[in-house]
Amino acid sequence: MKQTAPLHNYHHGDLHQSLLLSATEMIAEGGSESLSMRKLADKVGVSRTAPYHHFKDKNTLLCAIAEQGFQRVETLLQELQSKESSEPLAKIFTQYVHTYIELAYKYREQYDLMFGRDIWRNGTPTESLLKRSKEHFKSWLSWIEHLCEQNVIRSGDSVLRTAQVYWATLHGLCRLLNDGIYTEQSQLDEMVNTAVNMMLNHPKAD
Repeated sequence: MKQTAPLHNYHHGDLHQSLLLSATEMIAEGGSESLSMRKLADKVGVSRTAPYHHFKDKNTLLCAIAEQGFQRVETLLQELQSKESSEPLAKIFTQYVHTYIELAYKYREQYDLMFGRDIWRNGTPTESLLKRSKEHFKSWLSWIEHLCEQNVIRSGDSVLRTAQVYWATLHGLCRLLNDGIYTEQSQLDEMVNTAVNMMLNHPKAD
């Protein structure tokens, strides 16, 4: 007789996080199309109805994965902002750009969910995801405003447009890397450095 996987004794919060982590691993290995609630339940070792107690459907689960991606880049921004008292702002901004692109590639399937059509065109972003994404852009906008005030970066017609264009530049570099257009790390590094130097009001800090 075929043996079924034993059910783990999860606490409610533990199971929620375990489902989220396992789902993130699954899309990292096979993309969002490889994820289903049934496969997720089997992977975690719970009943096939258990995931629905935490996530209404696959769309809700994908939104939760994307939300964690926004939290990751928000944490990055906060950590680098905390260095302002000890390091030049130009150096901090340069580090942010490089690290942001590195994270986008390391978690590229999650990054696709954060900004791709699986949620924003083909799915429906949850209220929680909408809130998280808007909060992060507000943080980015506030930081760009601060960098403009400190004359660290070049500003356009408005802080908002500057923030939008600079983010679009980062996103474009991330897409070129994640989609396999540029595969040589040296090429990407040179492009990133060029982009940073175009944004800075003075030569990049070493």
